Amino acid sequence: MSSTSKARQRILSLLDENSFVEIGAGITARATDFNMHPEQTPSDGVITGYGVVDGNLVYVYSQDADVLGGSVGEMHAAKIARIYDLAVRTGAPVVGLLDSAGLRLQEGVDALGAFGKIYAAQAKASGVVPQISGIFGKCGGGLALIASASDFAFMADDAKLFVNAPNALAGNVEEKNDTAAAAARYAAGNVDGIGSEEEILAKIRDLLTYLPSNNEDEAVCDNEDDLNRSCGNAAAYAADPASALLEIADNGMFFEVKKGYGPEMTTGLAVIGGTTVGIVANCSAKYDENGEKTASYDTALTGAGCYKAAEFVRFCDAFEIPVVTFTNVNGFAATAAEERKIADASSKLAFAFASATVPKINVITENCVGSAGIVMNSAALGADFTIAYPEATVGIMNSAAAARILCAGKSSKEIAEAAGDYEARLNSAASAAARGYIDQITAPADIRKYLIGALEVLYTKREELPSRKHSSK
Repeated sequence: MSSTSKARQRILSLLDENSFVEIGAGITARATDFNMHPEQTPSDGVITGYGVVDGNLVYVYSQDADVLGGSVGEMHAAKIARIYDLAVRTGAPVVGLLDSAGLRLQEGVDALGAFGKIYAAQAKASGVVPQISGIFGKCGGGLALIASASDFAFMADDAKLFVNAPNALAGNVEEKNDTAAAAARYAAGNVDGIGSEEEILAKIRDLLTYLPSNNEDEAVCDNEDDLNRSCGNAAAYAADPASALLEIADNGMFFEVKKGYGPEMTTGLAVIGGTTVGIVANCSAKYDENGEKTASYDTALTGAGCYKAAEFVRFCDAFEIPVVTFTNVNGFAATAAEERKIADASSKLAFAFASATVPKINVITENCVGSAGIVMNSAALGADFTIAYPEATVGIMNSAAAARILCAGKSSKEIAEAAGDYEARLNSAASAAARGYIDQITAPADIRKYLIGALEVLYTKREELPSRKHSSK
């Protein structure tokens, strides 16, 4: 299969059958320096157009690595910018299939300026229409910024993503540390998923079914699942939100993003009661399809987890997607490495929740302790509804630790009695509910119907923030 057919075949595999309409097929490069001729650049190395995915309009461009390595020149960039312009005008997502050697050297500053026009088009479209990138082949230099500026990015196993190639890094060689490899970029949180080319295209198709077409559209799906059904395994999988959501969500519809980065925080999109919701959840364990535990994590906020969640909450807020959190946290990660970034990261997450005006629901599954609990979409930050499981711990600190401070110098028996008293008075879901910090206490098996009810009530939510250009964080 030729590279030319690969570029087109990726589009045809992504879109519904026979729906692709090409735009700008006759465009070629205008540059003639270094003996370059228009016939050398059919479509100027990028196929652009529109089609539908599951019946919904999508704009798409696919770089052709067989035309000067898929390099970006003046007209190549103009075609991509044109797609963004149409997408913003008509309110439809943009999917970019990237496979390029980078800037076209033969065009010099014309190519450089054109690259900037793509950045500007992405910035203009940000928060207006969803932007998704699929990375195939090479995506290097300034092109890596296009992938990173997208709302979601997926990378083929054999692709390369880099600003500086591994061999260009001081003291490094590709064989020693391939920083451009898909696995490395996935672990660093630069891409949302990796896999074969076919798997990446399937992931993009699947993701599009969860998303609204634009910031004024609604993300809804047909729901044939029982609105009132019980979720019997929700408690058993409370430590692993991804597993729990397979039962809580409509027909198990949950699309996890950035699974390889900050795994102690789960983020993704679920469908609950026919509505797409953003999920942000503390994760302390992972289970496989057989129910066997495969990994364990501390119930603590980490820098990576907070950055990952904050970015995701901002995306959901931009596209009017309600946010549901599942809170199970005892504090902040306490290592020298985490201490360098945890204050900044957790403040960004707090800002994201406090600034979001979409419906916000917090479910406390096990622990909501200390300042870290406040950061996780607490009522104090503006959560519309807070729901807790009956055995959840909600308070300022661990009861035993609090008793040791309050009863310093007393006997172990007195300290133990004080710990029990503190747990009942100040650390239980019931005590938090008595003070108005929890709206409902429900059994895990009933959480689905409570979430559906809350989402229905909040459907007409309206909230205005103080007048300002934007926050400074």
